[in-house]
Amino acid sequence: MDNSILFEETQRFKQWWLWLILIFIPGTNLVIAVKQIGFGQPVGNNPMSNTGVLIGFVVSLLLILLFIFIKLETKITNEGISVRFFPFHLNYKFYKWEDIKYSYIRKYSPLLEYGGWGIRHSFTRGKAYNISGNMGIQIEFNNDKKILIGTNQPEKVKMVLNSIDKYKEVL
Repeated sequence: MDNSILFEETQRFKQWWLWLILIFIPGTNLVIAVKQIGFGQPVGNNPMSNTGVLIGFVVSLLLILLFIFIKLETKITNEGISVRFFPFHLNYKFYKWEDIKYSYIRKYSPLLEYGGWGIRHSFTRGKAYNISGNMGIQIEFNNDKKILIGTNQPEKVKMVLNSIDKYKEVL
């Protein structure tokens, strides 16, 4: 059977407020490092060691680096749906159409339904892979397990799923 890619999407964390927080943390650590190590002025009533200050700065930079590399990749083919949340998944997780009862596009609340963004688990709603937005590909498997894959292109996904007869309209 033809396994050419019918739909492909890559998402990254682009929320301004997230990057503001991520930049604030090493920025604060840098100010502390410069003041304490560079100028010899201990910061606070019970200052951290210089080694601790440097470790805190390096860890905060590594956190930013992690968020730079994180991406959610989704591919739809005639064979099934593949998803990868890099760098946590080095290989794609592949879901065959014959294992899927139905799929559809739905609006969801990342915070209320799944507790946030990333690779999330809910006892009642199953697993979610999401990075941004509030639209997703809801998949229910023949064994009644569920996953939701976030998408920023819901109309295009719906069109592709319809074209291969894998979309179910859910009200």
